[in-house]
Amino acid sequence: MKEENRPNAAMIDPHTESGRPALPLSMVRAGEQVRVKSISGKDDSKRFIRHLGLIEGAELTVVTETNGNVIVTIKGTRLAISKAMARRVMTY
Repeated sequence: MKEENRPNAAMIDPHTESGRPALPLSMVRAGEQVRVKSISGKDDSKRFIRHLGLIEGAELTVVTETNGNVIVTIKGTRLAISKAMARRVMTY
């Protein structure tokens, strides 16, 4: 198989250096500590999420999910974001 036709393992492997699969923030269980891997969506949505402090590499802990909102602690601050926004934040 030619080198340019071989799939890049980093592109198709859903796992990260932690060995866990990347998950949307909306699917992370309460009490788990994760890092932000990437943010998807339109530029305005990405900018909004990043201004909340959810940037690539940021460490956060999911506190709970209530009424469709996901409550996280990031840098000592509690933050509630909608489930729709939490789906855009991929974590590991």
